[in-house]
Amino acid sequence: MDNQSINHNTDIYKILDKLTSKKYKTTVDLLKSLVDGLVKSKHFKINGGRVWILDKETNSYVLLYQVGLKSTIPEGYRQSLEEQHIFTNLANLLQNKSIIADETDTMLINAGVKNYALVGVGEIKRLDNGKYYEYLLGFNAEVYQDNFNDSLNVISTFTTLSIRNLLATKEKNKIDKDIKKASEIQQNLLPDHYLEFYDYKIFGICIPDSGVGGDFFDYIKNDYEYDDEQLTITIGDAASKGLPAAIQALFVTGALRMGASFSSKLSHLFALLNKLVYQTFISERFVSLFTCELTISANRMVLYANAGHCAPIHYRPSLNRFKRLEATGSLLGIIEQQKFAVENVRMYPGDILLLFTDGIDEAQNEKGDLFGTERLQNLLSKHYKDTPKNIAYYIIEEVQKFSTNSIYSDDRTIVIIKRDEYKL
Repeated sequence: MDNQSINHNTDIYKILDKLTSKKYKTTVDLLKSLVDGLVKSKHFKINGGRVWILDKETNSYVLLYQVGLKSTIPEGYRQSLEEQHIFTNLANLLQNKSIIADETDTMLINAGVKNYALVGVGEIKRLDNGKYYEYLLGFNAEVYQDNFNDSLNVISTFTTLSIRNLLATKEKNKIDKDIKKASEIQQNLLPDHYLEFYDYKIFGICIPDSGVGGDFFDYIKNDYEYDDEQLTITIGDAASKGLPAAIQALFVTGALRMGASFSSKLSHLFALLNKLVYQTFISERFVSLFTCELTISANRMVLYANAGHCAPIHYRPSLNRFKRLEATGSLLGIIEQQKFAVENVRMYPGDILLLFTDGIDEAQNEKGDLFGTERLQNLLSKHYKDTPKNIAYYIIEEVQKFSTNSIYSDDRTIVIIKRDEYKL
């Protein structure tokens, strides 16, 4: 997958995450807001959008919402599943999640819809004549972008996940006791905050937004007794929220630990993890992951792979220079087969590597401004002489003060890797 595709998928993920991160009372409210946002977004170049709901009693889809059409379609307009072209298209939709086709409905054609892109979201319902998505999102444009089919698939998966998250939130009070227990388990499985590895000092902290969350980090030492000269450090973020995210995070960290014992190459390990996530989590597939390998080689070369995760910041105080460790592959789980490149960075004495999740750099204040990487860099340049623990807490404190009055919140995780200012 080329860099353009990687950036495209990451951009879509961020747009969808922003559109669905608000608090909604109902699934329909969420879908209306999502369609509105996608139509208004310059990224997709969509002219109009619609929300349809499956009505099992009348064996049809009922129009719930419309935006951007030349004329208004009557409220409650229905499209029967018994019409052959609709039945055929929906059968293809079930298999492919999305379709692009010419419009044949006179009402929609008169409203300006010449062709349409359709994506299925929500749970799949069984009727006498087949299976159908609970909701359909329809879009129309003058010209569809080359990668619009890929965008639709991401929209389908992410929106279905968002619906499930919304419904799960409504049930939150019923499972508070289980959440508390799960939180204890998750915290117990996280590594100790502080670790020393030769001339490296490492400190990590994970603060879930609500009991349990999708953020995780881990330190993985080589299991071979004769070879203790390598330490793997990983940080990631599962796209789900709450308990589903915690389950996914535990799955990925467990698979990563197991896979590290069998695969010596990061690129191969990431490819295996990607396939596992794709096959195991049907809807909650999105996982961002950054993993780096510390060694005691003479040049202190650090190998790393980044699957769509927030780009860590490498700071070299001796030159007051910052470098972002950008993505070397797309998010885990988007497609079953994908490759991941491995890059490297040298850690000079005194250098700092800051790993974080989007709850840090994308924390918002009451105006909707982001905390951003510039503030992170300023904090590193100000406190680089301090311990990794203190640097981490300085950042957490500043992020919390910045976002005190924000309506949006997220899990927050930081790992600080600092090389001693002297050489062995």
